[in-house]
Amino acid sequence: MIVRKLRSQVDKALDRGKSILLLGPRQVGKTTMIKTFSSDIYLNFMRTDVRQAYENNPALLIGEVEALKIKNKIPLVIIDEVQKVPQILDNAQYLIDEKKAQFILTGSSARKLKKSKAINLLPGRLVSLHLDPLMFSEYERLNKTIEELIFYGSLPGIMLENDYDAKEQDLKSYAVTYLEEEIRAESLVRNFVGFAKFLRLAALESGNIVNFTRISQDIGVSHTTISEYYQILEDCMVAERIEALAKTKTRRSLVKSAKYLIFDLGVRRLCINEGTKVTDERKGQLFEQFVGLELIRLLRINAPLAKLYFWRTLNGLEVDWVVEKENKLIPIEVKWVVNPKPKDIRHLKLFMSEYDEADIAYVICRSARKIKLADNIFALPWQELGEIL
Repeated sequence: MIVRKLRSQVDKALDRGKSILLLGPRQVGKTTMIKTFSSDIYLNFMRTDVRQAYENNPALLIGEVEALKIKNKIPLVIIDEVQKVPQILDNAQYLIDEKKAQFILTGSSARKLKKSKAINLLPGRLVSLHLDPLMFSEYERLNKTIEELIFYGSLPGIMLENDYDAKEQDLKSYAVTYLEEEIRAESLVRNFVGFAKFLRLAALESGNIVNFTRISQDIGVSHTTISEYYQILEDCMVAERIEALAKTKTRRSLVKSAKYLIFDLGVRRLCINEGTKVTDERKGQLFEQFVGLELIRLLRINAPLAKLYFWRTLNGLEVDWVVEKENKLIPIEVKWVVNPKPKDIRHLKLFMSEYDEADIAYVICRSARKIKLADNIFALPWQELGEIL
C-alpha cells in the first residue's frame, strides 16, 4: 500500500465540512484513494449503466440523498469521473448548500467541468485538489533506480508491476486506448489522424520550447488547431505547461514561449515507441524532465502558491528550472553527472548576478551526497530534491 501525501489534505478538508474535487489524469490512483473512505453513496460514471441513469435523470441524486436516514451525520457522497455527467453538479451544489450532503468528486478532465455553471459557483464550498503520479517521497521504499524512473515513469500500477514486458504493454495501452481514443472522443476531436500525429510530436517535443507553427507544418493542420490540441492535453492533465521567466532587470532578451511536459515519462516514451537503450545525452534530457515533473508535484503539495519557470535568453543561455517562492527565485540546473564541474554552474552564477531575488542555487545530479560548489551554489542528489523547498 502506497500512502499518498495528498490524503492528509483530503482528510483535513472533509473534517472542516468541505467537499472535495479531486482532479488528476487517469490511473494516478484517484479511485484507489476514494475507496478508502466510508461513503453513503458511491457512483462510478465509468460504468455505462450508472452514467446513463443520471444523464437521463440528474435529479435522481437528490432523491437518493434525501431518502437516507442518518442521525448526527451529513452523508458522504462519492462520484468518480464526474465530468462524464457534468449536469449533475447543479444537484450537488444544491445538496452542499442545503447541508444535506458532503461530496468527494473525482475527474480526469477539466474540459467539460469548465463549461458547467455549477463548478464556477462551488469554490468556497468545494476544495479543489490535484492528484499526480507518484513522487519520490511516496515510492522511496521501492528502491527504484533513476533509469527505471526516466524510462517507465511513476504511475502507481506501472511502478508496482515487476514484469518489464507487462509494464511496456500497460504503458502502450495507456498511450493508445486512453490518449489517442478516449481523449479524442471526450474532446470531440474529429481529425483522428491529425490528433494521433500531434500526440506523437507532443511527446517527442516534451521538455522543449514549443513552436506551434513548426508542429502545424509537420502535421498539416493550422497552428491554432495545435494550440487547441495542447489545451486539450492540459485540460485532461496529461501535459504540464511551464512558462518562461520573462521578467528581467537587464536589457537581455529572453525567450517568452512556453514548454510542455508530458505528465509521465513512461507514457511519453511509449507514445513515440522509444526504447530504453539510449545515449547519455538522451538520458540527461529525460532526467531534466523528471526533475521538472518532480518539482511540479512537490510545489502542489508543499507550496501551492509557488510557481515553476524556466529561463532562457535568445542567444541560448539558460537555466533549466526556476522556482518562484515567497518573492525569491531558486535557479536549478539538472546534470546527468555524478561529480558536477565548474562549467556546470556558469549559468547559475550569471542568473544570480542578474536577479537579486536569487540567493541560493542548485545543481540536481546523481552525486552521492550534497556538495558545495561555490558560494550559495550546491550540488544535490536527485533523491534530496525536496530540500529545495
